[in-house]
Amino acid sequence: MSEFQLPARRRIFLMRHGDVTYFDDSGRAIDPDTVPLNEHGREQASAAGRAFAAQDIRFDRVIVSGLRRTVETAERVLEETRQIVEMEVQPAWQEIRGGRLGAIPAEQMENAFLRVFDGVVPESTQFLGGETIGELLDRVLPQMDALRADPSWDTVLLVLHGGVNRALLSHAITAGGRAFFGHLAQATGCINALDVGAAPHDWVVRALNHAPPSPLHRDVRNTTMEMLYAQYVRYRPRN
Repeated sequence: MSEFQLPARRRIFLMRHGDVTYFDDSGRAIDPDTVPLNEHGREQASAAGRAFAAQDIRFDRVIVSGLRRTVETAERVLEETRQIVEMEVQPAWQEIRGGRLGAIPAEQMENAFLRVFDGVVPESTQFLGGETIGELLDRVLPQMDALRADPSWDTVLLVLHGGVNRALLSHAITAGGRAFFGHLAQATGCINALDVGAAPHDWVVRALNHAPPSPLHRDVRNTTMEMLYAQYVRYRPRN
C-alpha cells in the first residue's frame, strides 16, 4: 500500500462586519451603504482582531465588500494583529439589496422582513422587495470560484455581510452546491473558518458564527431580521 498523502487545503476566514445602527435617534433610517460601526461594533471588530492575534494568524489577502462597515471592521482586525495588508474591494460581495420599503404593502411587511432568512429559502424569494436569493447567488458564487482559482494565497480574510455570508456558507456546507440556508446565524463581528482543497467539492467547515466578545451567544435568542423588523416597527411613521 502506498503512503497516504494528506490533502493540501487553504484557509478562508469569513467575517461579518461589526454592529451598526440603522436608525438615528429621530427614527430616520440611515443609508446602509454609508452607515459606520457603532461603539459595540467597533469593540466586536477589535475583539475579533485580538482573537486572530492570540493565535498569530497572518493573512495573505484581505477582501472587503467596500461598504463602510466592512472596511472599518477589517481595519480594526488588522490593527490588532499588527499587519499591513492592502485591502481589496469586491463589490460583488456587497450585501443583498432591498427595494423601497414604501412599495411593500403593509400587510406583507412582516413577511418581507422575516421570510428571507427563514429555513431553506427558495431562489425566487426577494429581500425586502428587491434582489432575489437567486440573483444574490449569481453574483456571489462566481467570485468565490475566482478566489479559489488564485494560487497565490494560503490564508485569506473576507469581511462581508450576513446575507452574503449565508450564501457562501451554504455553498460550503453543500460541498460546492447552490443553496441558501437562511437559518445560519451570523452575529455581527462573527468569524467563520472554512478550508478549501483543489477539487470544487473539497470544502471543510471548521467553525461557524464564532463571536469573540460573546462566543456562546448567551443573551441572544432572536435573528438579525427579527431585531431589524422590531426597530422598523418602533420607528415607522404613524398615520
